Amino acid sequence: MQMLKIKLLLLLSVVCNVMYAQTGNAENIQKSVLKDYTYQELEKKFYETKPEDVKSKRDIAKYYLQKAKEEKDEVQIAEAYVMLHVDESLPNALKYLDSLQSVTKKSKEIYYPARTYLLRGNLYFKSDNLQAALNNYVLGLKYAKEKGYKRQIAMAEISIAYLKNYIGKHAETAKTLRYYLYNADYMNESEHTILRLNLADAYIEINKMDSAYMLIQDGLLAAKKSKNVYAYHQNLGLLGYYNLKLKKYNVAIENLLKCKNFFFTASYPSKRNQNYTLLNLGKAYAGLQESNKAIENFAKIDSMVLKTNYVFPELREVYTYLIDHYKEKKDKEKQLYYVERFLDVDKVLDTRFRYISRELPRRYDTPNLLQEKESIIKELKQRKIFLYIVLGILVIVLLLFVNFYFKYKNAEKKYRKIAQDLIQSVNENKKEPEAEIQKEEVVPDIVLPQNTENTENVENTEDRTTKTISEDITQSILKELDIFEKKEQFLNRGITLGTLAKKIKTNSKYLSEVINTHKGKNFAAYLNDLRIDYAISRLARDRRFRSYKIPFIAEELGYNNEQAFTLAFKKRTGTPLSIYLKEIEKTVNETKDNSDVV
Repeated sequence: MQMLKIKLLLLLSVVCNVMYAQTGNAENIQKSVLKDYTYQELEKKFYETKPEDVKSKRDIAKYYLQKAKEEKDEVQIAEAYVMLHVDESLPNALKYLDSLQSVTKKSKEIYYPARTYLLRGNLYFKSDNLQAALNNYVLGLKYAKEKGYKRQIAMAEISIAYLKNYIGKHAETAKTLRYYLYNADYMNESEHTILRLNLADAYIEINKMDSAYMLIQDGLLAAKKSKNVYAYHQNLGLLGYYNLKLKKYNVAIENLLKCKNFFFTASYPSKRNQNYTLLNLGKAYAGLQESNKAIENFAKIDSMVLKTNYVFPELREVYTYLIDHYKEKKDKEKQLYYVERFLDVDKVLDTRFRYISRELPRRYDTPNLLQEKESIIKELKQRKIFLYIVLGILVIVLLLFVNFYFKYKNAEKKYRKIAQDLIQSVNENKKEPEAEIQKEEVVPDIVLPQNTENTENVENTEDRTTKTISEDITQSILKELDIFEKKEQFLNRGITLGTLAKKIKTNSKYLSEVINTHKGKNFAAYLNDLRIDYAISRLARDRRFRSYKIPFIAEELGYNNEQAFTLAFKKRTGTPLSIYLKEIEKTVNETKDNSDVV
């Protein structure tokens, strides 16, 4: 008998050694495979591994940590603790996050320490410890705002919005979720899916049914496209709730039964999805007066609450229905049982509700309002400064405008005076005997500002010119120029120094020197002055000529275009053509009025 025991012990020892060796070999094989992976590849492999394959995920995370510690890479050590806390029990997960907090205590990364608090908040939320979840979310939000990290601020505010939804502040929840759904392009597809689902749920609660339906349909379409069966059934469950609210009970039941089959057979079950599917299914059956089926679903919820301790606000409706049902059936035992169950659950819900209702405004809403108040005060100050700047600019612009206006008026007055003097000069010449004017047909002398420089040039160059050109030639050229002026040949287009010299049978050099010496100007100025003097006189005397459009007048005077004429006019007279024309009309009208009075 003793020998038998020894043999059994030896056999057990051998088996254990073999098993240990096999385990050791398996670990060695796992390590030998993983050692070829980079940190990024290990991380990708970890998150792509199915949630139910806990051992593989844990092995990857442990090897990641070992590799990071060997290489003394604190950033990667932190990532390893993040991976290790996933799918762990609450106590173990919290230990890993404590290690994460310790490793990242002096980290300069923008996402620490907020990341640790947000992860811890998610853990507590998942385990229904809403008080601890809120505390960590608020701290995470605080540090995220200090670092100015938009993504973490969004995650914290979205998580707090979910807590608001819990205490019935559905409109505030919808406001936050709607903002981040359409203004957070830094979120991934999975995060957008969850956000869209919760926003649709909040819309149903506040009776924005059309908006909710659009989001649900978007979710179903996206899930089909990406072949995400889980997300598809989440949206289908929400569609069931949507139809329940619209009292389309049969359609709701059809949606929810499909969800029930999926969520209760899924390899990675969700307490929330299971409970809410049963809740809405029971309410749909109650709506059809099928109380037995309603009771079946509600009783199933109670049994799940006993096993998992997962409670949610709508449980009050479940127990109220169960109590009323068994009261009507006069089943005192079950009625009493569900009354006690209701009291137990209500106590938990009341504690959570009171805490969240009290702490959310104190720890989240009030600081936000104070920050909003500061922002408003700052904005008002900025607006005031901006207003002063605008007013200052307007005053400067007004002063510049006034200055410009007076300068313009003074210039206009000056121009009008010049125009009036020109008109007076033309009218004085008009009083000469008509016969003499018709006989000579000479452009009347116009009194214009004299250029003293030109006079000096004439005096200084006269002696020099006469030395180079004989007196006979000079007089001959002057005689030809006199004919050129009297016959108004200067009005012909295309006149040049060369063409005129050829016409009067001299050379360009002689002609240029004579004009410079005796006319006190170069050929271009001489030609322009003749044309403008002619224009001054004819515009004042000839009403028909004055009625022509400016381009036609310019052409008549030998100019190639309107601009050349108007520029030459102002340069010669010192007043714009438009003002000269206005003053002529004004003078003509005044003369006419005076004659009518006489």
